[in-house]
Amino acid sequence: MLKAICSKKELTLCRYYSCISDIVDLPEIIRLKEITHHISTTRFQHCINVSYYAYVTCRFLRLDARSAARAGLLHDLFYYDRREYNISRKKHQPKHSRRHSDMALENAMKLVSVNSKEQDMIVKHMWPATIAFPKYMETYIITLVDKYCAVLEFCIPKFKKFIKFRRTNQ
Repeated sequence: MLKAICSKKELTLCRYYSCISDIVDLPEIIRLKEITHHISTTRFQHCINVSYYAYVTCRFLRLDARSAARAGLLHDLFYYDRREYNISRKKHQPKHSRRHSDMALENAMKLVSVNSKEQDMIVKHMWPATIAFPKYMETYIITLVDKYCAVLEFCIPKFKKFIKFRRTNQ
């Protein structure tokens, strides 16, 4: 079952899935299920969350929803532990916030054909940390959706834990 955070919709049964069906089951994407991301989720789930909500937003605004869905799925396609990288990086090396988007694009381009809009979304999803301005409205959307999903992924488990604690202590 494939779902996005805060959604009850089964994603394999909706129009969104046709945008990512050719890449979501690739071994390189499935491997993201093994990597913890934003403390309480996996990198795979985070990418699904960003992909789905970027798709929904772009579709609502009559933008390129297909490219947004694909770029969302590929935007964090890297395999190193970002905490270890930041601890061990040398002064001349770029910070994770700048480095990982370039690496994600490089990895994505090895897997599938990535159009110019998807490339912009992947490489600039960390704007303004990436400095270069996004070229497309879809890139701004994926940037905002990425931050929104990160907040949900961090807060919702804590909120559920708090609710459970309150119920057991009443």
